[in-house]
Amino acid sequence: MVRREATGAHYGLSDWLMQRITAVVIAAYLVLLLGVLLFTPGMDLAIWKALFSEQIFKLATFVALVSVFLHAWVGMRDIIMDYIRSTALRLALEAAVIVALLFYSGWAIQILWGQR
Repeated sequence: MVRREATGAHYGLSDWLMQRITAVVIAAYLVLLLGVLLFTPGMDLAIWKALFSEQIFKLATFVALVSVFLHAWVGMRDIIMDYIRSTALRLALEAAVIVALLFYSGWAIQILWGQR
């Protein structure tokens, strides 16, 4: 008889789905960015600034960055849960990752929509 014990949070399908959806968003943004770079002749700073002055491109960039952060969160949490046995250290590392990703999100907002 197999005895099952709950040893932690079981995210399963939601983690798998988040990893796949964020990967698709990241890939779509990279295709968009490569398309812009390949099909914009004479790309210089003025064109680059004009591209990022459009709200839709800022929003697409932010969505892609949030996707990267969520993708990183699931991966880092899984690695930490798999390899760190000490509960206190595991929680401290997970908290550090969360703080760092929130900082990066705020920094992205400041870069994209901050005063110049």
